[in-house]
Amino acid sequence: MNEEERWHLLVVLDDELLTGGVILSEWCSFITREADTAFAKGAYLASILASVSAIETHLRSENMQTGRKRLVELIDSAGLKPELAQDLHKLRRYRNKWVHVEAPWDDEALVEDPGRYEKELEEMAFVAVKALRQTIYFYQWV
Repeated sequence: MNEEERWHLLVVLDDELLTGGVILSEWCSFITREADTAFAKGAYLASILASVSAIETHLRSENMQTGRKRLVELIDSAGLKPELAQDLHKLRRYRNKWVHVEAPWDDEALVEDPGRYEKELEEMAFVAVKALRQTIYFYQWV
């Protein structure tokens, strides 16, 4: 997919998932735009990281949570559909593997086959931008 096709995919997701109206904090809107831009430009890891950040920001704003509540706790207490909560936990764990690399010098597989990781990141970036939309559009009003 090229950049234009990725932007179109985001529009299709919006058209499919947004059936009413939502109000987002400016922080969430800003981070969501960054996630979308990274996805469209093919910066998949950046898109995943920004998407999870926007999800966390939105869950804090919807539930009026501030402070030290962890993302796992925000997901569990948000009242989301079980399937969406499962997807968010999967995404959170995937993000954590990249943010908290356990063995940075154990990089032989990455060096030998970077395409495998790039493909995986592309697939997970789509999961991330879709889960982001499912989360920010969860509390819609008509």
